[in-house]
Amino acid sequence: MFGALGRFVSRRPWIVLGAWVVLAVVVIATAPALKTTTEESDFLPDHYESIKATQLQQDRFPSATTPAALLVFQREDGGQLTEDDQATVTDIADKLGPELKTSTFVQQVVTVDAEGNPNVSQDGLAEVGIVGLADGATGYDPQNYDDAKALRNDLEPLVEGTGLEVQTTGTVPQGLDSEESSQQTLAIVGAATIVLIVVLLALIFRSVIICLTPILVVALAGTIATGLIGWANEAFDLKADSSIETILFVVLYGIGTDYILFLLFRYRERLRDGEETRPAVVHALTRAGEAIASAGGAVIVAFLALLLSSLSLFRAIGPALAIAVAVTLLAALTLVPAVVTLLGRALFWPSKKWRVPSEGGSRFGRIGAALGRRPALFAGASGLLLAAFAVFAFAFNPSFDFNSSLPSDVESTKGLQTFQEHFAAGASEPIPVILDVENGNPPDQAALDAYQSALEKADGVDKVFPGQPSKDGTAVQFSVILDADPVSDAALDAVKGPIRDVAHAAAPDGTTAYVGGTPSVFADLQEAMARDYSVVFPVAAVVIMLILALLLRSLVAPWYLMIAVGLGFAATLGATVIMFQKIQGDAGLIFMLPIYIYLFVTALGTDYNILMIARLREEARAGRSPRDAAAEAVRHAGPTIAAAGLILAGTFGSLMLGGNSLIVSMGFALSVGIFIAAFVMAMFFTPSLTALIGRAAWWPGHGDESADEHEARVHAEA
Repeated sequence: MFGALGRFVSRRPWIVLGAWVVLAVVVIATAPALKTTTEESDFLPDHYESIKATQLQQDRFPSATTPAALLVFQREDGGQLTEDDQATVTDIADKLGPELKTSTFVQQVVTVDAEGNPNVSQDGLAEVGIVGLADGATGYDPQNYDDAKALRNDLEPLVEGTGLEVQTTGTVPQGLDSEESSQQTLAIVGAATIVLIVVLLALIFRSVIICLTPILVVALAGTIATGLIGWANEAFDLKADSSIETILFVVLYGIGTDYILFLLFRYRERLRDGEETRPAVVHALTRAGEAIASAGGAVIVAFLALLLSSLSLFRAIGPALAIAVAVTLLAALTLVPAVVTLLGRALFWPSKKWRVPSEGGSRFGRIGAALGRRPALFAGASGLLLAAFAVFAFAFNPSFDFNSSLPSDVESTKGLQTFQEHFAAGASEPIPVILDVENGNPPDQAALDAYQSALEKADGVDKVFPGQPSKDGTAVQFSVILDADPVSDAALDAVKGPIRDVAHAAAPDGTTAYVGGTPSVFADLQEAMARDYSVVFPVAAVVIMLILALLLRSLVAPWYLMIAVGLGFAATLGATVIMFQKIQGDAGLIFMLPIYIYLFVTALGTDYNILMIARLREEARAGRSPRDAAAEAVRHAGPTIAAAGLILAGTFGSLMLGGNSLIVSMGFALSVGIFIAAFVMAMFFTPSLTALIGRAAWWPGHGDESADEHEARVHAEA
């Protein structure tokens, strides 16, 4: 099949190139833009308690003041706020509400507490204004981010000359800063990724054209993929978080360059044997096409397994990444061979050394020879290294704080730090506890007072404001102030345990209690992730094993290949725990990190395993013994895997330049995972195990038999 594809592409390269350009033009002209969200509750299904609480709040208390932003006022000289200062804050709050309309999400700015006292800290050094959302606003609509900019612009002239300074924080400003941070991260990562690819390809091939080819090819494929993802998101109402564009960029360029390298190394190898351009392209696609397609198929399946997730975050990211890889895979099998055919040997310009095997090839030849002689040593050493890092994976502590991923120098982060220095940690977000009245008869005041008293005694609670009934009398809402930061692990544990337990158990007869707020969302995310780990991981592993079984016609090799990938996953997570939790002293890592590591390391790690095992099979078919086949496979496939792994690890590593802690930890984890997959697992562990297992690795098929052995077996069976 791939030979036929190679013949078609090499005979009609202009048609293939033209088809891709036309498709790109159509997509650019008609596809919608990508939409993202930063609201954690957007990621959860409706049956979770936090979502039920949110829906109740929206339905029964539509005019309630939902905190959208906090305005933290201080004196410029750092002194205590005077009565005149407090009057100025009240005047500013009044002007932001009814008088100024540029910040359209603002309903009102509350500067007093439930008793009518100014929201001044106990030390008298700060005062806070709570910005309530206008009716119908969610605080997560992209329009609200423009409004947050307007709010900051509105505040600037209002505080000028007053001796006060103000910082904005809370849901909407944090969303704005998150969006701007993601855009800056994308720009930094994009530039670093392209520079890295160009530099590494220049070192490997010494060719200007090869340096530019992946950039142009992947840019064309990426434009089409982004448009298709936009259509898919719009058609199926998929929601992805704001990091999706950065991840997509890295995946497209990283995987795209890998697949191009798989083909180019085969093409160059054939040219060195004296073959002309077109037959060399056909041979390269015939030999590498099956490995590229199988590798791409494994990646696509791994990403599509996220459709089984209960979180819309992963259900959106999974198809998006699958579409991106599918388009990149199709480009590698059609567009790249067409471009190579058109360029011919000029592809390597200005280098002339491509005709001669590099010194790297001889180095990998020596490594392969050593592995062939002592496969047990290589298998044991690489396996022990993976196991040593894997042990630390058990120390992984998940964090559910999206806001911690914000850079420390943005206004919303500084404002939150200022707020927490002067006010109770939990005051930044009162937690709603809503009683849903089942029979239409709300509890009497005595029952409500008793319920408030019970909530106040729950561990983790600092204060509870009296319940406020809805206009129709079908619900009562209590506002709970925690004694911990609402996005901290302590708040999550308190809400997940004692607060929910008390809220449910103490609910008056005829009512059902629902606990909402960010800690409740985090608690439900934790439960949802545990469920997803038990479903998505096994399904992805089983389907990838099936792909390997079909590719290799073996029931043995897929098992130890997947065991190797599993060890690679655990080693990657363990190395990340060592770096961030043990060395840097972070309390935890973002909760979604393991599933990203699993999917990327499993899928992309399988890429390198597939390339190595395919070469092992090819060398075995040439009549070599298992150990000699392993030696030759490392000699020939080693340079390709090393180059591809170095580029992809470096590409993911560029994420660490973004400054966003989520992206930094993800960049470290994925780059280390790819390095482990390429330089430990595929380079040493897989070939040495295959050499040790011998011909039994291909059971029950005959994937390793030579042409003479195949003919003899068929003759004997006849």
